[in-house]
Amino acid sequence: MARRGGGRGWYGKLLGAALGVTVLATGASVWTAQAGETDEASPAVRAPAVRAVSASIAHASQGGRGAINLTIDDGPDPKWTPRVLELLRQYRVKATFCMVGTQARAHPDLVRRVVAEGHRLCNHSVSHNTAMDKQSEAYQSRQILDAERMITRASGGVRPQYYRAPGGAFTPFSRKLAASRGMRPLGWNVDSKDFERPGVGAIVATVERELSGGPAVLFHDAGGDRSQTLEALRRLLPGLRQQGHTFSFPVR
Repeated sequence: MARRGGGRGWYGKLLGAALGVTVLATGASVWTAQAGETDEASPAVRAPAVRAVSASIAHASQGGRGAINLTIDDGPDPKWTPRVLELLRQYRVKATFCMVGTQARAHPDLVRRVVAEGHRLCNHSVSHNTAMDKQSEAYQSRQILDAERMITRASGGVRPQYYRAPGGAFTPFSRKLAASRGMRPLGWNVDSKDFERPGVGAIVATVERELSGGPAVLFHDAGGDRSQTLEALRRLLPGLRQQGHTFSFPVR
């Protein structure tokens, strides 16, 4: 799995010491909000029981042979996520949206739209720190559990089904913690490199060249100008269908 480099812009910064501490005990979990983020009427939100899933990193598709897992990272973004959603609806494609917690909290309407249109949610941490694997277990817990709370609240109660570490910065601890909360760790096989904006042709060529290596394809709907992403998807989606591919979700 490729590792993307350092923190990116607004969500690449480390959370400060003002983060509240999340406590995870055997058989029960309490989400403790970041300072200043808790609902006034409810200083802590106790999550109902969830079913644990495998802690291994998922790459395979529920759709079986020929299926593609389209995954969209770093949003939701008020400019680009609606355009991505329109394109997916046009080509009748479902995707998994790996959301940054602060973005989900800022744009709950988009989180709800993603759910309403039949896509799945994935936890992509609170602040997208690609050096999470170098941080303490307490820090990793805050990033994962606070983002879970933010996304679930923004969606109106729909939980993220997966956890994707920023830049692939998984640890055994983070995988086990996410799995205990019902979020399967999610990897990728094909990095489209759309984040680097190398040109539409280069993005398309990368996906076509590397797709034989596995079904999970990585794109982005935030973090800057995503016009190349949109055009690449507009070229790829109908062509992949013509080649006999279907679109599905990662295994759980």
